[in-house]
Amino acid sequence: MNIRILNSRENLNATAATVIASLLLSKPQAMLGLATGSTPIGIYRHLADMYRKGQVSFARAYSVNLDEYVGLSPEHPQSYRSFMNEHLFQHIDIPISHTRVPNGNALNLTAECAAHEQAILDHGPVDLQLLGIGHNGHIGFNEPGHSLTGATHVVDLKERTRSANARFFGDINAVPRQAVTMGVGTILKAKQIMLVAFGAEKADIIRQALTGPVTTECPASLLQCHPNVLILLDQEAGGWLK
Repeated sequence: MNIRILNSRENLNATAATVIASLLLSKPQAMLGLATGSTPIGIYRHLADMYRKGQVSFARAYSVNLDEYVGLSPEHPQSYRSFMNEHLFQHIDIPISHTRVPNGNALNLTAECAAHEQAILDHGPVDLQLLGIGHNGHIGFNEPGHSLTGATHVVDLKERTRSANARFFGDINAVPRQAVTMGVGTILKAKQIMLVAFGAEKADIIRQALTGPVTTECPASLLQCHPNVLILLDQEAGGWLK
């Protein structure tokens, strides 16, 4: 596990974007595992800027997203498909047909989960999986519990997770109660994993995930079992590790 503590959020974003761009320069057809939420926005901004400057192309790449809310159409402004279009896809040259975000509005969610797994098999494995980390240690929407599901599945969201995401919806009652998420088993099949975290509020869970016991009660701790993990932290998030 390679842990790097950067001196600013901007340097962290630039470093993460450079790792992704370097992968695409060496393997233009790479499959990227992408994340949503506030954590990757700056990374995507840097990637879009690198594309505009002619430093990287996504034309042959594929992407697969970690998760999506159940019950939101792809056109809903708070869907993760809308998020990806707004913050990355519309600013780069990746063909939309090469991108996959789970359809949380599918009539058959079991079939949709299977289709997500099949897409990874068809174009993968995932070469680099980008992750954030929740305050309770969740990765994707894999919430703490006595056990975890390995493959893509439907999950009930914890109230703390819904509360953390309420700022995007304006009201916690508007936050969906379920999501489709890649399972931890699927995440761990990626060739490389890059976890990014900002802020002092993430310091304790980072400490638990990286130095505590490996347990399903802290899903991110399972990253300790992966042979190729890059952890990028700002000084506040890495405070407990110093």
